[in-house]
Amino acid sequence: MAKNQIVNGEEYEKKADKKINNWGLFGSKYEDAADFYQKAANSFKLAKSWDRAALVFIKLASCHLKLDSKHEAATAYVDAANCYKKTSPKQAVACLDQAINMFLDNHRLSMAARYCKEIGELYEQKQDIDQAVVYFQRAADLFHAEEVTTSANLCNQKVAQFSAQLGNYLKAIELYEQIARYSVNNNLLKYGAKGHLLSAGLCQLCRGDAAVATTNALEKYQDLDPTFSRTREYRFLADLAAAVDEGDVEKFTNVVKEFDSLTPLDAWKTTLLLRMKKALKAKEMEDDDLT
Repeated sequence: MAKNQIVNGEEYEKKADKKINNWGLFGSKYEDAADFYQKAANSFKLAKSWDRAALVFIKLASCHLKLDSKHEAATAYVDAANCYKKTSPKQAVACLDQAINMFLDNHRLSMAARYCKEIGELYEQKQDIDQAVVYFQRAADLFHAEEVTTSANLCNQKVAQFSAQLGNYLKAIELYEQIARYSVNNNLLKYGAKGHLLSAGLCQLCRGDAAVATTNALEKYQDLDPTFSRTREYRFLADLAAAVDEGDVEKFTNVVKEFDSLTPLDAWKTTLLLRMKKALKAKEMEDDDLT
């Protein structure tokens, strides 16, 4: 079955190449070639010959560009990217970048945003956090431009999460507070605001003068969401700030254990809390050395 599809794909590709290289009406020969390239690419896909399928989709994109059909060309690059995802994420990103530029040229901002997000996810899988931030931020900006706020906020959550991992706490705080503010004013999302405020507060605690910053932030968050002071998340942040202010590692550990027993902490929050605990221990040792 696969071998037959490879043979079919090669035949269709040869016919397409021949159409392009022969004399003929400019538009007609590229239309005919595009039809054959589409069939060739589909045959290679059925054979799971992903690289060959991707290369043919790129040829198909070139045909559409000759016909001044940028949307179809962009779609062909997306098809190529989907094939390269099986074999070469780097090539997949390159094809998606081409598609994004064409969607932007056609003022299809939501489509461009969608594929910026997809590239962000590919970089996330590769653990290339710096590049993931670039593309998730770009996706968020494009979604905002189209007023697709929910999608923009989902991308901004990723930007905030990765910014905190990279130590850019101020950026993370700004984004989490922005998302929380939007959530409070949305009946479907307001229950989730406390989670975003908790994330912002944890980022506050990772900064210098953490206890003071967090105390001030909690007052601000109470104004933003009047229900926040009655939540377990608020009490958790307040107790953490007190432990940090007192330089009490044991108290800090017990506060985390108690919260985790009721509301299990995810890996991201655990990472930030371990950073705080490490800083507290270092401060404790420093104080011991002075006494």
